[in-house]
Amino acid sequence: MKKSVFIGALTAAGLMAGAAAAGTLDDVKERGKLNCGVTTGLVGFAAPDANGEWKGFDVAVCRAVAAAVLGDASAVEFVPTTGKTRFTALASGEIDMLSRVTTWTFSRDVDLKFDFAGVAYYDGQGFMVPKDLGVSSAKELDGATVCVQTGTTTELNLADFFRANNISYEPVPVETNAEGQQQYVAGACDVYTTDASGLAATRAAFENPGDHVILPEIISKEPLGPLVRHGDNDWGDVVRWTLNALITAEELGVTSANVGEMASGTQNPEVARLLGTEGELGAMLGLDADWAKRAIETQGNYSEIFATNIGEETPIGLARGLNAQWTDGGLLYSPPFR
Repeated sequence: MKKSVFIGALTAAGLMAGAAAAGTLDDVKERGKLNCGVTTGLVGFAAPDANGEWKGFDVAVCRAVAAAVLGDASAVEFVPTTGKTRFTALASGEIDMLSRVTTWTFSRDVDLKFDFAGVAYYDGQGFMVPKDLGVSSAKELDGATVCVQTGTTTELNLADFFRANNISYEPVPVETNAEGQQQYVAGACDVYTTDASGLAATRAAFENPGDHVILPEIISKEPLGPLVRHGDNDWGDVVRWTLNALITAEELGVTSANVGEMASGTQNPEVARLLGTEGELGAMLGLDADWAKRAIETQGNYSEIFATNIGEETPIGLARGLNAQWTDGGLLYSPPFR
């Protein structure tokens, strides 16, 4: 009897703690705006254009959530964050979600008390050097100066790689990608290291991209995705399933161009559930039936978002690789909508 009472007390305490932390979905609806944390500027992922409008892969995820919850993909306040400030901004409630090339790790999930809503981009850390340095492998970088962003997994991976290969380096700490790019171009460091996608985006911004080489080594796993605070499960579900909707839409052939037509009539039951013409999935999330339809209609499916912002036809030129659908040999996979 005592044991069951004790467990009951723990359960009640846990429920109260969860209730105290919950409420972001209601807050966003009441505010009429989503506060989304992004990077301070990484073209292709999150950066303001010439008109000051935020564009990019991570930005599209934010806008998809706003479209799903508020019916307006433009109802987003983008909050630029650095590697050091991003987690404080999320934990304090300054932002509702973080969509900022952030790696899902054990300590961030468990110790920092965040929930990752899934993997939006499978990445890995790499190295970029000037072509005239004459280096073809990261193992040839003994004694190099390396620009590296502080407060990131990149710092730890860098130390591990050089230690494992018994070579030395001198870190040149930078706060943002813009600072890292500036220092690297100015010759303050021999090497710039970050996620391989970030290196491609940075190189694309150079006056002469061909003068720089991204070395072949990928030294880490960097599953990047949006995250929310622990204990706010209703909000976490919304962000998670909005991302899943974009992934599933590609798999099922639902695009921004045909989503209206498919919503008005389809023979595929999962498409019908996804687009709200069958079942009650929207109600389960605390949203209306058209939540996923709006996200896809305004931002496109995962393939459209990838191609528009970072794909092979953009200056960044990233191939799908690991980010191809599971049916095409990649890792991209969403749980079923049922």
